[in-house]
Amino acid sequence: MKYLKQFFPLIFIFLLSLVAVIPFFHAGFFPIHDNTQIQRVFEMTKSLTSGVLPVRWVVDLGFGFGYPIFNFYAPLAYYVGSIINLLGFDPLFSTKLMMVLGIMLSGFSMYFLAKEIWGKHGGIISALLYVFVPYHAVDVFVRGDVAEFWAYAFIPLVFYGLLKIHKTGKFKFIVISALSYAALIVSHNLTALMVTPFILVFMGLLFLENKKSGKNLLLALILGLLISAFYWLPAILEINYTNVLSQVGGGADYKDHFVCLNQLWSSPWGFGGSVKGCVDGLSFMIGKMHILLSMVSLVFFGVGLYLKKAEKKKGYLLIYFALALLFSIFLTLDSSKFVWDLLRPMALFQYPWRFLLMISFFTSLISGSIFYCWSAIFKNKWINVLILIALSLVIVVFNGKYFAAQTYLGVSSSNFTNNYFLKFATSQISSEYMPKNFSQPKTYSQIPNGIIVIQGKISIISQNKSADKYVVNYHADSKSIVIVPIAYFPAWRLSLDGQNYAYSIENNGLLVNLSKGNHALVFSFRQTNIEILSDILSLSGILLLVIGIILKKKSL
Repeated sequence: MKYLKQFFPLIFIFLLSLVAVIPFFHAGFFPIHDNTQIQRVFEMTKSLTSGVLPVRWVVDLGFGFGYPIFNFYAPLAYYVGSIINLLGFDPLFSTKLMMVLGIMLSGFSMYFLAKEIWGKHGGIISALLYVFVPYHAVDVFVRGDVAEFWAYAFIPLVFYGLLKIHKTGKFKFIVISALSYAALIVSHNLTALMVTPFILVFMGLLFLENKKSGKNLLLALILGLLISAFYWLPAILEINYTNVLSQVGGGADYKDHFVCLNQLWSSPWGFGGSVKGCVDGLSFMIGKMHILLSMVSLVFFGVGLYLKKAEKKKGYLLIYFALALLFSIFLTLDSSKFVWDLLRPMALFQYPWRFLLMISFFTSLISGSIFYCWSAIFKNKWINVLILIALSLVIVVFNGKYFAAQTYLGVSSSNFTNNYFLKFATSQISSEYMPKNFSQPKTYSQIPNGIIVIQGKISIISQNKSADKYVVNYHADSKSIVIVPIAYFPAWRLSLDGQNYAYSIENNGLLVNLSKGNHALVFSFRQTNIEILSDILSLSGILLLVIGIILKKKSL
């Protein structure tokens, strides 16, 4: 009975959150903007089974030339999906379960943070609001932005860990903060970039209240950066080897994607795209319940302070959350254009409405305070429980309707993982990880099945292409020149009969001069010096955490 009471809030949140994930248990799959999720899980699994870790390169995407997607596109969710895949489930189901876990995690994560500030009842309300906020449904069922909604799930845990460090100074909360911040970065780098300024201000406020906590707060953030360095350091320093920055501007220019104020209150639900103006193909509403409950919560807290039923310290936190909410709303509006123009790196966000993610976080967290004040003023336990249950059900009924697929397609894993879909259809959707000025095939038939002979005559004895190696055994009647169908990236090394060998970079692969006779040509993907350094930094961060845990246990 004791354990049931202890875990009841989490069980309650889990049961109600099932409404948000029911569509994933329908046969087939549903259309989403980023229709590359199953393929990424499949390719991640292929690389892991080849013994590659961390996974940076995938072999089939990029029109069969391969590209370093997981060097630049945050990989955490796909590692999870791949682990499920490796357990024996097919790529489609693994992807569905990966998405389900990301959604469910957000509720548990917010509960721990909000409970720490507002108590159990407030934690439940904040958690359900966080799961069922409309923008969460947009990310899942419209955009299909798995990386973003996985990062969304870790935001509350970072704040929770920092708050507990401030309160207790215990090393276990440094561990929680560091791992959560690392997970946030490795889930979605743009979300981490967006959230970090809010985290830093939050840390500053905690430091002003208790200067002794400053060192531990900073340590948690530094350890998080170290642990995630294997991803973010190469993503920054090696981006010029790809065409990723071409995604900034053009149709994704922030100037064309500001939200109109009325859209934040009410905008039609849709499965289309974002366009210039006030009529878009998808909804940018905050959520009427979220807005109203946030406003009522602030009023209730004011009454609580007046009646001396609410703590001033919590009031300072609430003020910060409210100001952060208003600032996030401001950044979605055209009136904030001067800020975007001034802070040029913000162009990486592409769409100002991405700040709906922060708006969702702060409205959900603020709204949980309504029960903190209500319970302090009205002491009847059973009435409060009934109100909690009623409000929880209203949240689910009112916003649960957004958590639905547009339609269902009668597809299976093979529809997404066959050669045509991987090497051509998917590559047309997402080709920005290819080298700049790469000559992309215009049709599936133009994709080479093996090396292309430019000059001379050779016979292929055998060839094998895996996630990190391309081996060709050949016989050449004379000196020959061939194009090997691999997209250039500095991690590729070439050897001929076990000796280092040179190659040239072309706009359709790698050019190699072959010697006469029987030889073995081997291209191997070896991490660059930057990637090796980033791995060492990540291992150092993990080692420091482990040492810290061991030392703390010994001191007990």
